[in-house]
Amino acid sequence: MLDRLSSSEEELQSAELQQDTQETGCTRICDCDDRQIVKVTGTLRHVTLRPRAGVPALEAELFDGSAALDVVWLGRRSIVGIEPGRKLIASGRVSMSHGRRVLFNPKYELRPLGQE
Repeated sequence: MLDRLSSSEEELQSAELQQDTQETGCTRICDCDDRQIVKVTGTLRHVTLRPRAGVPALEAELFDGSAALDVVWLGRRSIVGIEPGRKLIASGRVSMSHGRRVLFNPKYELRPLGQE
């Protein structure tokens, strides 16, 4: 109880997200290696539209409490439900781009809103 009172909001959220990772049987993002096929879960922190080579690309940062990963949907301007603060499970092959982990066009499952 004392630890919860002395911890920051960010630390508490990170601990909660890491517990979600264990419960769903997903890989922690910090443990993902280049070219590995993974299933990860977390909360979307940022969602932006950023063209890549002249093609629209919806980019989101997924955070699971251990590290962050970029999720990119090529050829998409928007996807219903993909918004900051939303939890999701994504699977696909991790690649490294400019020192960051990236999942291109992953399979994904939106987690329910409200009572999670």
